[in-house]
Amino acid sequence: MPRISSSMSARKSTPGIFSREYLWVTLGSCSLVFLGAFESLAVTTIMPVVSADLNGASLYALAFAGPLATGVIGMVIAGNWADRHGPVRPLYTAALIFTIGLIIAGTATSMVVFVAGRLFQGLGTGAVVVALYVVLARVFPSHLHPSIFAGFAAAWVVPSLIGPFLAGAIAEQFSWHWVFLGVVGLVVLAVLMVKPTLDKLAKQEADTSVPWVLSRIAWAVVAAFSVVAISLLSELPTIGGVLAGIAALVAIIAARPLLPAGTLLARKGLPSVILLRGLTAAAFFGAEIYLPYVLIAKYDYSPTLAGLALTLGAVSWALASWLQGALSERLTNAGSTTIGTALVLFAILAVFITVLFMLPSAIAIAAWVFGGAGMGLMYPRISTMTLAMSTPANQGFNSAALSISDSMGGALSLATTGIVFAVLASAGFSFAGVYAFTVVIAVIALIIAPRIAEIDTLETATSLAHGDTVAADVAS
Repeated sequence: MPRISSSMSARKSTPGIFSREYLWVTLGSCSLVFLGAFESLAVTTIMPVVSADLNGASLYALAFAGPLATGVIGMVIAGNWADRHGPVRPLYTAALIFTIGLIIAGTATSMVVFVAGRLFQGLGTGAVVVALYVVLARVFPSHLHPSIFAGFAAAWVVPSLIGPFLAGAIAEQFSWHWVFLGVVGLVVLAVLMVKPTLDKLAKQEADTSVPWVLSRIAWAVVAAFSVVAISLLSELPTIGGVLAGIAALVAIIAARPLLPAGTLLARKGLPSVILLRGLTAAAFFGAEIYLPYVLIAKYDYSPTLAGLALTLGAVSWALASWLQGALSERLTNAGSTTIGTALVLFAILAVFITVLFMLPSAIAIAAWVFGGAGMGLMYPRISTMTLAMSTPANQGFNSAALSISDSMGGALSLATTGIVFAVLASAGFSFAGVYAFTVVIAVIALIIAPRIAEIDTLETATSLAHGDTVAADVAS
């Protein structure tokens, strides 16, 4: 009991994430996440311009699917590397690879070279996220994790508000090349912000007893190619759906060694946490990309007005992320994830009913505000629980598993919804079919959410004490 009291006292006295002690590592980490998110959204806006300029229509889809695939490889390598040697080298290397990708894409004069740059960007972005998770696990006390991951969530959401407009303006006023080249200096600046913290972490001893797991990297390559295959094969006539289904099965089999044992069986604890991340990504993002489409096709919205629904969802995501961080002392992990999953299910179900019975579009738009709030409540807490259930020896692996589950869940869902949409188009139920499919995924996620066991008081105290010790070492 004395240990619990002392850790609670440490919790009250620890400065916040924007205090002088943590300010630069907070700003630098969130900036790196922001820049990766901005590039992902910016490409969506300017790709028609790039494709026309480089005569690259045949490689259009690969420019999107390729970075997602190489990101999985980057996650696995960075996770294994961080467990073995700490997060410093992986983070520097990942930032360098991301920067090289920006330069290649920004100076490309052919679509092949541009896609090559995008592949480097994906590899670097995937590795950056995992390395940052390990940095934060070793720098911030555990009770600050909800707040820093709320910052990460905001860093992903804010680009959705300004990214498309800013990218379009840069491409129109200057050139699409500067959407990539203009970010290079910002990446360097973000790395310089976290450098003092990385210098202190570099003094910690490496755990070379953790082996390089080459088989895990090989499985990541298989999973990556399978994700690319799903995106490409689903476009083929007649047998495209069957081949995409086979590729999806291969992707799931390949992902299994990259996740904690029992993840696909929803075993209690960390496996359920990792699985819940993938399921919520599959449900939410699989439904989200069709919301502007249905508003334009069924309700005659303009593209700008249809995008407002996504903007409102992004705003509620950011606000809910901040709220769960502010309520970290009162809102439990299980409560946050269960409420969040329920809100996502409610939102998708409301859109499904709206589309099926052609109810007023305002219902779907309002529902998506609740869906975004559900994701904001849930995502930071899932990241927090993943680190709380990890040790320094497996923080890299578990952080990589979380990111892989997120990416694979979204990718598999997007591919499957595309097939469902195409199959049901002739019957006039394409949108209803998509939302029915994502409702099923959201129901499964809601069933799994209560299986996430809360960390008991003693374990929490031990985790906090460990976090305080590491943070004190870094600060000193």
